[in-house]
Amino acid sequence: MSAAAQAAHWAPGGRAQLADLLGREWDLLVVGGGITGAGILLEASRRGLRALLVEQRDFAWGTSSRSSKLVHGGLRYLKEGQFALTRESVHERDALLRDAPGLVEPQSFAFGDYVGRKPGRRAFLLGLAIYDRMAGQRARHYFSAHEFLQMAPRIRTEGLQGGICYQDARTDDARLVLRVLQEAQAHGGVALNYCAVQSLLREGGAGRVCGALVGCAESGAVHEVRARLVVNATGAWADRLHAQPAAKLRPLRGSHLVLPAWRLPLAQAISLMHPQDGRPVFAFPWEGVTIVGTTDVDHRTDLQQEAAITQEETDYLMAALHDQFPTLDLSEDDVLATYAGVRPVIDTGKADPSKEARDHVLWQQDGLLTVTGGKLTTFRAIALDVLRHAAVQLPAWQHDLAPHPIFAPAPLPRHAALLPPGQALRLQGRYGDLAAPLLAAAQADELDTIPGTETLWAQLRWAARHEAVQHLEDLMLRRSRLGIQLAHGGAAVLARIRTICQPELGWDDQRWTAEEAAYLALCRANYSLPKARA
Repeated sequence: MSAAAQAAHWAPGGRAQLADLLGREWDLLVVGGGITGAGILLEASRRGLRALLVEQRDFAWGTSSRSSKLVHGGLRYLKEGQFALTRESVHERDALLRDAPGLVEPQSFAFGDYVGRKPGRRAFLLGLAIYDRMAGQRARHYFSAHEFLQMAPRIRTEGLQGGICYQDARTDDARLVLRVLQEAQAHGGVALNYCAVQSLLREGGAGRVCGALVGCAESGAVHEVRARLVVNATGAWADRLHAQPAAKLRPLRGSHLVLPAWRLPLAQAISLMHPQDGRPVFAFPWEGVTIVGTTDVDHRTDLQQEAAITQEETDYLMAALHDQFPTLDLSEDDVLATYAGVRPVIDTGKADPSKEARDHVLWQQDGLLTVTGGKLTTFRAIALDVLRHAAVQLPAWQHDLAPHPIFAPAPLPRHAALLPPGQALRLQGRYGDLAAPLLAAAQADELDTIPGTETLWAQLRWAARHEAVQHLEDLMLRRSRLGIQLAHGGAAVLARIRTICQPELGWDDQRWTAEEAAYLALCRANYSLPKARA
């Protein structure tokens, strides 16, 4: 089956043959449409396995659209002695920088060296020396106070002795998931959103897991899906498919503030240790805005409900901004949006959530292979580890599990000169070979950027036509990121978005009105400051 035909179920109305699709015999059924599940689907499909991924909500709905947007080697994990995780993360970061230009981009970090603040200069530089050795590079890291203030001119000057600079990377996390799924489908994989596993199928009713009952939210139909192996890649939700999970999960919430770039203008990321508890906090430029994060607290509310920042977390992040940027007089009135994600972390009983390890873990139970934990950066390494364990359950399957390039090389789209600066590489990174047809589908003025963002209007038309948009929130929060880049969830541009996307989606006026009301209510409840929810 061609890649185009394989992805036809992502187009509006493209699920008419869903029963036939789900009724096939699959080698691998992957449950969970975040970055971990997407990576497994890609690595399995490119090695010849018949692989299907199902996601109960939207792709990247859970943690993978609400991360800190950083692809990093985990410098802070060195302090916890997690050298293997840091080494693996550094290697995977460098692979993403090499294989996904325009989607994963270098990000410089600046850390002020203040009198009496930890970690001290010597400890930090020792960590960076190890970091550099793992990456096979050397660089100057320490700068005098005068030099450092030229790099970070708006930071606190009181007690500043100098500063440290180092390199990591950033990405659009939700678009990274979509690009991985796109690549997987080019290799014959199938990915379906809004298809939830209702229960597992077992041989003889109580034996080995051999598939799942999958319910389709759009039609309400329930389908029996048979697979030689089921992989549970649902992250913080991993223990929901187990009667007796082998590892205890500790859901941790990381919350963020989003400010206009003009209000907190940064040439590079600013990293600091919070004055209250010494935890690392950062602010960095991203897609036309500035992101501030993150918190690291136990998440005790229902995982089926979207996470949201609390007032305590808001105060915590604002205190960090006031301490680091005292002359900017920042307040909650400057915040465009907020977002919060729940990390899947293995509970080892540590009092401080930040000290819990970020390694991934796997276990098998009656034919169900579960993976959880890990980091956005290491999704490929996690996927290959899953396939090593899967090979035991798939004796007829033999394949080299050495890492492949993450994405196939893609040419820059034609007519790049017609695009705003940097957009050709940006589109190449996000869409690969599909960047050219995306541009060809654009209508008049749709190659302009949406004010306040780096998103083209044409990307919305493409998403509505080809990227499995089932609800307006999918379009605004994950296919694009307008919901966190623009005030009030982008309400001011919804009229033009409706003109572009309503015909593509095939929605009548009643459907659009209902979707818009539900989306704006979601923005107020989960992507705004707590005071806006009152």
